[in-house]
Amino acid sequence: MYQRILVALENGAADEALVPHVAQLATRLGSELLLIHVADGWVARNFQALKLAESEEMRADREYLDSIAATLASQGLKARPLLAMGDPATEILKAADAEGCDLIAMATHGHRFIGDLVHGSTISEVRHKAAMPVLLVRGN
Repeated sequence: MYQRILVALENGAADEALVPHVAQLATRLGSELLLIHVADGWVARNFQALKLAESEEMRADREYLDSIAATLASQGLKARPLLAMGDPATEILKAADAEGCDLIAMATHGHRFIGDLVHGSTISEVRHKAAMPVLLVRGN
């Protein structure tokens, strides 16, 4: 059913709920996982245009993705890390299309009102613009 699942990671607590859920799904379906984190700080957003060096935050994000991929690989899953840079929703949608993903998995935060305005914008944009199903897993 789902051959390639894009897993949008935040490098935060919500990932602790998302990763095991998606790992179980991928195990049952034999799916490949594309683990994406979108660095969206000033350096990341201007990385290409200004030919900047990778920031410490970006290096930490890359190490985080690599560690999650290694953990999933140790469970017998095929997982590939991808560090993208820029606007999170735009980069998630672009990667899902470019990589031929047939499901996007993301964690929600369970915020109310103001928190939804700040943190829910990425999920809202992805779910409205995605050409494939979006799985939302309630984060911790």
